[in-house]
Amino acid sequence: MLRFKNLGSGSTGNATVVEGSSGARVHRLLIDCGFGIRQLQARLALAQLQPEDIHAVFITHEHSDHIGCARALAMRHRIPVWMSQGTYAALGSPDFDGLLNVARDMEVIDLGPLRAQPFTVPHDAREPLQLRCSDGVSHFGVLTDLGHATAHVLQQLQGCHALMIEANHDPAMLEASRYPPFLKRRVGGLYGHLANAATAEILRSVQHTGLRKVVAAHLSAHNNTPSLAQQTLATALDWSSEDIIVASPTEGTDWLHVGGD
Repeated sequence: MLRFKNLGSGSTGNATVVEGSSGARVHRLLIDCGFGIRQLQARLALAQLQPEDIHAVFITHEHSDHIGCARALAMRHRIPVWMSQGTYAALGSPDFDGLLNVARDMEVIDLGPLRAQPFTVPHDAREPLQLRCSDGVSHFGVLTDLGHATAHVLQQLQGCHALMIEANHDPAMLEASRYPPFLKRRVGGLYGHLANAATAEILRSVQHTGLRKVVAAHLSAHNNTPSLAQQTLATALDWSSEDIIVASPTEGTDWLHVGGD
């Protein structure tokens, strides 16, 4: 069985727990760790988890809203960490006391009943990776923090039963915002963040009858609204707006099962 729970998504911090189980075997992967240690513990508690319930951590890239307390969490609870060599170098190559594992594009990370396959994405970071997770039957794709979808990205999302995908901004709201010009260019650029319409195009490209859940993630607090993201993504899938789940920056999502209701 495969399920996931986002703990919070946005510029203030990002973290998602993915849980794979087979019989009595359960393995939990924390994707990103973009909060302080106390806040992360509080968010895990809301998921009825403790830090020691996390078996591995995967860091997508080095930006502060994704790396957060990863090293402190790993060192305190002896949790192995995966990240790309580029991400590690961008962090200044800190000492992980033997807990660090190098993640590479398309090299599967075997976590018992849970398998995670990283893939590269175009973003303004050193060597960013996103993930496809599976228990062998159900498939969950995680795609945030990228400026556009390459053919490689689209290939990794094919056949997923659930997606957590960035819907960062509405271009008109971004242009009218108080962001300085350089930041507008960064956010809306090819290595920035996905606009709602770009996310909708991705969903059209990967839609299939088995896709049952879509979570809109990493929404801008200033340049988007949940209802606008929901409407745009739902239209692409011919779903109702209420079918699109929005990951809150403060509450994340409920536990969501992959591959079934």
